[in-house]
Amino acid sequence: MSTGFVPPQTFLSAPFGRPTRNSRAAIVGIPFDCGTHPDRIGSRMGPASIRQMSTHLRRYDPRNNVDVLERLGLVDCGDVPVTPSLIEESFASIETGIGQIVAENVVAVTMGGDGAVTLPQVRALARHHRDLCIVHIDAHTDAYPIQGYNTATSFRHMVQEGLVDATRSFQIGMRGPTMVPGVYEFCHELGFGMITMRELREIGYQAVAQRVLETIGNRSVYLCFDMDFFDPSVAPGVCTPTWGGCQAHEGLAFLEMLAPLDSRILDVNTVSPPHDQGGMTAFLAGTVMWTFLAGLAAKTE
Repeated sequence: MSTGFVPPQTFLSAPFGRPTRNSRAAIVGIPFDCGTHPDRIGSRMGPASIRQMSTHLRRYDPRNNVDVLERLGLVDCGDVPVTPSLIEESFASIETGIGQIVAENVVAVTMGGDGAVTLPQVRALARHHRDLCIVHIDAHTDAYPIQGYNTATSFRHMVQEGLVDATRSFQIGMRGPTMVPGVYEFCHELGFGMITMRELREIGYQAVAQRVLETIGNRSVYLCFDMDFFDPSVAPGVCTPTWGGCQAHEGLAFLEMLAPLDSRILDVNTVSPPHDQGGMTAFLAGTVMWTFLAGLAAKTE
């Protein structure tokens, strides 16, 4: 019997609610930002925009005719309850919410939010997976040698807290100016394998992907995809746009190359709707998520 109501907008019109025993993956929104950027505040609205633009996507993968939603038992859990700018309280809420998903052996596909949302998610995942590796695709290291919890320190904290195996982890796509000197050197000191955008182009996407796959092997992975990895010409609505990034087809193809990884969380962040043009960045972010989900569905019986 009809209730006379329709459910809230979900990603790809997936069922709204908690994962079931048939769920392999779940969507989670994290509408949080630190509110510290001088003028590009707005990624707290990212999840809503990505959900809206996901109406342009479809559920079938024509390469194998798999129904991605059905194969994965995909659900949209809604948003973690957070309050932008209240960092420690929101971090605790994010860690609790994501912890409930990964504890059920469900892959969390999350929508930030700014880059600060990564740390509490890694904390949640590290409780269930030892020797956790990171693949961080971004224009920035987010591992600055500065104090505090913010978008520039997430990857410093996760190493210093002993949450990840940095020596088998990668930071890929770095470019552009930095706020303080010594950022790249500090990243190497933490143990990360850093591949700048220039090196990525010189070595080649396929060769870099193969290096990542061989280094990590079958270890559990936290896959972080900051949307400013893309060039602002295709993804203008991000928190910290940086010229010289990849084009849409390059970024999506690179993500497909990483599909063999045992990724337990895909963290797509920094979509800032007030700075977007026609929702193109949110649409591309949704396509990143769909590409990951399609790869996961192809591996799932």
